[in-house]
Amino acid sequence: MGQCVTKCKNPTSSLGSKSGDKDSSSKSHHKKSSSTGTSVCHREEPGGLCSKPPNELSNGTKALEVMVETPIIPAVTGEPCKEECLVGDGLSMKHIEELFCCYKDDQEDAILEEGMERFCNDLRVDPAEFRVLVLAWKFQAATMCKFTRKEFVDGCKAIQADSLEGICSRFPFMLLEAQGEENFKDLYRFTFQFGLDAEEGQRSLQRDIAIALWRLVFTQDTPAVLDHWLDFLAENPSGIRGISRDTWNMFLNFTQTIGPDLSNYSEDEAWPSLFDTFVEWELERRKREELEATKPTEEEGRCTEMECSPSTDRRGTEGSRGSQTWGGH
Repeated sequence: MGQCVTKCKNPTSSLGSKSGDKDSSSKSHHKKSSSTGTSVCHREEPGGLCSKPPNELSNGTKALEVMVETPIIPAVTGEPCKEECLVGDGLSMKHIEELFCCYKDDQEDAILEEGMERFCNDLRVDPAEFRVLVLAWKFQAATMCKFTRKEFVDGCKAIQADSLEGICSRFPFMLLEAQGEENFKDLYRFTFQFGLDAEEGQRSLQRDIAIALWRLVFTQDTPAVLDHWLDFLAENPSGIRGISRDTWNMFLNFTQTIGPDLSNYSEDEAWPSLFDTFVEWELERRKREELEATKPTEEEGRCTEMECSPSTDRRGTEGSRGSQTWGGH
């Protein structure tokens, strides 16, 4: 696999920093001496990491030196993690964070359009192909051309990958998973939300985007009626501007319940009105195709009759002329 094309930045901790965590044993305390009446003070070291008693007691003997260390957690103090932080199945959180930082935007804590293009190039996939849609589904991305840090990290955990090679190796399993009936239904509904412009508050898909996403989401299993449905939307006899969530969801039911010949479609059922228009348009289109298919056959038949008759008369005339010529001799 190709390596990251930009220099990675050190991942920053999302936990922030905390202060004031000190070991209880490091607190200073006072102890009265019975022989001299003077107090011996255990003072806290400036770093707060350990506390030491005085070197000598009042009787002249050396006290046992005790070192109490308070562990420092890098994620809490904001310092970079020096050791591998592993999660389930041996995934490295450090590698996931570093991979995210390879492609994140300089201003926003997310992978945006430019970073997404480089990410796909390093994965050796086309940003517009089905595998990228499935990856976005597994990452539960809220919008196209964008992965937030949480989406990327949680997504890598979900597919059990912490490197480019790991993500590539998971593609066959993700594609197989998407073929399951319930999984595909979830992917299909995700695709509608994925295509909306969340910043503009869209509630319906633009017609051209809906056409592209329908063709994309049905990559692995294309319904027989899909091409005609998309042709209908492209011609747009109904003058529609967008595709609603209800229309999007119901089309999947349409492909699963209505046969290719559309004979079991009924306008009395609770289908969107756009489907009524489509079925009427499609049946008319098929009639025109049948009529056009029969016209060449009829024309060929007429031409054959017209061509055969003159040739027959011509042969008869030439034969009679030949017999007269031979008879003359």
